Amino acid sequence: MAEEIEDFYGVYLLYCLNERFKGRTYIGYTKDPNRRIKQHNKGVKSGGARKTSIRGPWEMVLIIHGFPNDISALRFEWAWQNPKKSRRLKHLGPKLRTEKVYDYYIRILSEMLRICPWNRLALNIRWLNAKYQRDFSDDKFPPMHMPICYGPIVCKKVMPSNNVNFKSHICILCARNCSPDTYLYCLEPDCQAITHVLCLAKRFLGSSDHILPIDGECPACGIRVLWADLIRRKNGCYKGLVTVGK
Repeated sequence: MAEEIEDFYGVYLLYCLNERFKGRTYIGYTKDPNRRIKQHNKGVKSGGARKTSIRGPWEMVLIIHGFPNDISALRFEWAWQNPKKSRRLKHLGPKLRTEKVYDYYIRILSEMLRICPWNRLALNIRWLNAKYQRDFSDDKFPPMHMPICYGPIVCKKVMPSNNVNFKSHICILCARNCSPDTYLYCLEPDCQAITHVLCLAKRFLGSSDHILPIDGECPACGIRVLWADLIRRKNGCYKGLVTVGK
């Protein structure tokens, strides 16, 4: 069964199944992977890319998702496509003579997930087809906050919503009023905590000199949450959250 994902931004890897071009790859960006793979296989007249037209069929084997917006995803796409041009990837060597193109791009990906700015994002590495899965080496394994997932997905659009019926809109960290544009609320359905975005960011970062938090504990209920999930909920995701047992 396909997993439903809200507010989707993904960068994918295609693998060519055509015997004449077998082994070729293509990297792209999409907000709807199921629609995008159909476009690639139908050709440029149906919205596919020129590089994939008349060379199919293609299979989408891997997708990285969880980007906060399309700009972030598109920058990741460009760097993955152009490792020799990216200033963040200049330290990597070129493709080895004995290295397949597919394995080369997986090697590039494993490095990208471990370096700034991408190692600060709450990304998901999803193998859509386990047949093409490659294991990451121990020294190049993705950060612990990036899960490796398996199986198909279905994308769901959400409408931003800040209409939360809390009794108070007072930040529990600074005790000042929160406007709809400046507050976050916990992922735990029964937790009534509200905080300013900046107040909670400072709390999560502690003494770190980073700008973007990765995760932290809710100052009210104590559950550990990813910063990206808090932002996603503020943008309208996770509306169906319920307390376990209810």
